[in-house]
Amino acid sequence: MRMPAVLILVAALAGCADSHQWLPNQSGTIQQLNRTDKIYIATPVDGEYGDHVYKGSGRNTAQILYAAFARRSAAVTVDPEASSYDLALEKAKRSGQDILVLPTILHWEDRATEWSMIPDQVEVKISVIQVSSGAVISSGIASGESGIATFGGDHPQDLLPEPIEAFVSSLY
Repeated sequence: MRMPAVLILVAALAGCADSHQWLPNQSGTIQQLNRTDKIYIATPVDGEYGDHVYKGSGRNTAQILYAAFARRSAAVTVDPEASSYDLALEKAKRSGQDILVLPTILHWEDRATEWSMIPDQVEVKISVIQVSSGAVISSGIASGESGIATFGGDHPQDLLPEPIEAFVSSLY
């Protein structure tokens, strides 16, 4: 009788756990950033799922990146407006930045998981670009999925800090 109860408890607790990961796109050595590098973070276009646009998701993503980079670099700037690659690179050059961080929201799905049992999901591609040359220093995808057994209040942006922190720490 004890074993089925333990198995049910383990299964229920496993459903509470969120999963996060950082999937690098490159192999080999990553060029390390200096703490003196001036970092320019582009704000991505808001995420969409079906016909629904998640207003503010681009700004939230940029702020999570800002928090991770600001722990390591003294000069970090966030562009408040969503920009294309070319425009973001031009803005970074004009303002004398060393590094452009270009996030792109690939998937953003905010569900009422507590009653639908459908998890929140997020995927953000992040490219780190040397402003002077336009060369990609590092890139990859930060992803996350919420656990099934949540008590509400979770959102896709809550799944991003851990993989983004792991990525940014690998750059220094």
